[in-house]
Amino acid sequence: MIRTNGILKDKHVMIVGGSSGIGLATAKQAKAEGAIVTIVGFNPDQTERIAKENEFEWRAADITKQETIKVALSDVRQVDHLVLLAGTFVAGTVLEADIDYLHKAFDERIWGALYIIRSLGEKLSQDASITFTSGVLADRPGPGTAILAAASSAVESLAHGLALELAPRRVNTVSPGTTDSPLLSKSLGSGREAFINSMKEKLPLKRVATTDQVALAILFFMTNEIMTGETVHVDGGQRLI
Repeated sequence: MIRTNGILKDKHVMIVGGSSGIGLATAKQAKAEGAIVTIVGFNPDQTERIAKENEFEWRAADITKQETIKVALSDVRQVDHLVLLAGTFVAGTVLEADIDYLHKAFDERIWGALYIIRSLGEKLSQDASITFTSGVLADRPGPGTAILAAASSAVESLAHGLALELAPRRVNTVSPGTTDSPLLSKSLGSGREAFINSMKEKLPLKRVATTDQVALAILFFMTNEIMTGETVHVDGGQRLI
């Protein structure tokens, strides 16, 4: 755990995509530092269960639907730190994949993020932080990931622009590499272990990131009050290989 010197105590942290994986790890670490944590998830039953187990506040909404977001966040009073993690793994070739399916990469990461920020508006405190997540595909796309790579790059560019537009609020991006998370297991199924072992052989550090390690980078952006417009890579050197 990083030392936050009490910066998060009694601050309201909202984590979109906070019911599993990196989001849940971030929520737990923020709460351990004294923050009041709200998680926002797509599945109401899962989100409520996770919230009750960890003493979080919670909301459920489809972030790709602006009106749904407005309703879900209508009674929120203030957010001091907003973390945007929602986004499924969208893979498919440009010539063959269903276009509506490929749209999800941008709908979730770009438009969904903007719906949330606009719905919160002035509820984002003047010294708030906003932390986006992109991914190593922004630097190292592979076959079938061109659209997801483009969306990840767009997230980083959006954060750069918002760091100016929303100032003095701080806006940054964490870019994870392969992370041992439920999303990876869901995406790869029975091939998960073989994939992780293959990545370990290639990576300079010979290990993939844990959700806690990525969450530490997000907490760094929450608590370092001079950081804005930056992207931090938490990928074990994956973008270099």
